This record gives sequence, C-alpha cells and structure tokens, in this order.
Amino acid sequence: MNSIHLKRLKKNFDLRRKSYRYFITRIESKPPANLDNLMEHAEKEVWQEVSCLSCANCCKVMSPTYTTADIKRISAHLGMRPKDFKEKWLYREKKNNDWMNRSQPCQFLDLSTNMCSIYEVRPADCADFPHFHRRPSTDYFYIHKQNIEYCPATMLLVEKLKASIPAQYLAANRLSVVNEISVNSNEDESGR
Repeated sequence: MNSIHLKRLKKNFDLRRKSYRYFITRIESKPPANLDNLMEHAEKEVWQEVSCLSCANCCKVMSPTYTTADIKRISAHLGMRPKDFKEKWLYREKKNNDWMNRSQPCQFLDLSTNMCSIYEVRPADCADFPHFHRRPSTDYFYIHKQNIEYCPATMLLVEKLKASIPAQYLAANRLSVVNEISVNSNEDESGR
C-alpha cells in the first residue's frame, strides 16, 4: 500500500472539488439501481490500496462525536469518571449539542505510529469511519461529501464510482436521449 501524502490529497481535492461534489450530489438525487453493489465492489478495491495507518488524517483534523455510551466505555477504560473525562478532553458543540474533542489531533492518536491508544474502546464514530458499509448508500452520501476533503479512502471510493457509474449509468441516459431524438425525428418526418 502506498503512503498517503496529505498535501497532495488536499491539492487534488482543491483541483476537483466541484467535480466531486457535483458527482456526489447527482448520485444522491438520481442513484443507479445497483449503487449498493457498486459501493461494495469499490470499497473492497479501496481497502486493497489504502491503509488508514499510513494516513490517520481523520484523527489529525476531524473530531468524532462521542455518544454517552462512548464516554462511559472510554472513561471506564481510562479509570476516570465520565464527568472528569468530559472536562479533560471534550467540549459540547453548540450547533448539534454533540460531545467533541477539544483539540486536534486527537488526544488518543500516537503521531509516531498513527495508531489509536484506545482502539479497542474507541468512539463508535471512529469505528464506523469512513462509513462506506452503511446502507442504503444514498442515505450516507452527504457524509462522503463531508469526508472527501480529508479522507484519501473516501476520495478513492468516489473516483472508483465515477469510473464505474458513467459507463453504465450515463450510457443509459444517453440511450434514452438518443431514443427521444429518434422519436422526435420520426414525428417531424411523418408530420410533413
């Protein structure tokens, strides 16, 4: 697996931001019937090419949301009371009232290894990241739209979908346009 160059990732995203967002929005609004199968196939390919341990950008620049269950589980693991854990590490985000990390990178990330020191009890949000397996896929594309800027696996997933969907999805749209043009031409000829 290749090491992840985060500056190159950011530059690539900035160059293709509109294209990625447009594609994701289009898939959200008009998903192909087999999108879940395409996602499953693309996800398998992505994990053959990307290793989270070569990146950990999500832990460096994003914060998971901590559920009450996460806080209880992690604080017990650390031998702390939930109240003390929250006071030391978290803040209450005003917009959604979520518990979030006070700072980035995450306090539990070992920057020398990109490993999580509480991996076995990490927040559910971290365990699910980048949320590829969630179904139906269309219900979670808004998450991919948020994550693509920071997660090389999400960017690669979208690139793989872009490569596979136009071949089958756009071809069907072109066919319907060709049929429509053909029908209109026949009507014009018969109307003369």
